[in-house]
Amino acid sequence: MTATFDPAALDAPEFDLPAVAGAKVGYARVSTVGPLLDRQLAALTAAGCIRVFADKKSGKNSEREELWKALDYLRPGDTLVVASLDRLGRSLSDLISIVTGLRRRGIGFASLHEALDTTTPGGRLVFHVFAALAEFIRELIVEGTREGLEAARARGRRLGRPPALTPEQVAHARDLLSRPENSVASIARLLGVSRSTVYKHVPELRGDRVALTGSVGPVPAPVSIGQGAPVPETGLGT
Repeated sequence: MTATFDPAALDAPEFDLPAVAGAKVGYARVSTVGPLLDRQLAALTAAGCIRVFADKKSGKNSEREELWKALDYLRPGDTLVVASLDRLGRSLSDLISIVTGLRRRGIGFASLHEALDTTTPGGRLVFHVFAALAEFIRELIVEGTREGLEAARARGRRLGRPPALTPEQVAHARDLLSRPENSVASIARLLGVSRSTVYKHVPELRGDRVALTGSVGPVPAPVSIGQGAPVPETGLGT
């Protein structure tokens, strides 16, 4: 399987930058303040950036305030410049998403370390190769996952989350529920699950407990007369 890639897309109108060249705007990112940030700022300034936005946090953090400020600051004809590709995106797909959004707005993108510049034909070609590669990898992952699931089903393996109660625990719950003095809540606490889980695995509880106890009515309670043995209630007056 190969990813779909149309070379004609390189000349699509939405990927044409305005003829008027704009300003270069830099973006830097580090997890902590230190020499690495200083090097990025120096490189971006030397590249001619009129302003540099810098985030001091992990790329895994979606709240990259300075990046969003930089994207909002850019105007058609401008170019976003970074010291290296890994400073902009958290992943290849994230990088491609950001750069594609810039291109649609008529904004260029440049990475100093990789010498990538989407304002040039060669830079656009490299970027589209990256995009095609990302799509190809995504399709391989999807196909591999599907094949793995099918192979697991063929081996009879159960897929998905494991059941909350094992068959032995369900049998134990049924045995406990057959005794009227045991409540559903107390059995749920004993098994470490919720009441809804007990109801799910013992569906006959949704009606009543007759099917579990085997009785058609409440079990009569014994009464004691004096110190003798308990005798059942007769319902007759004394």
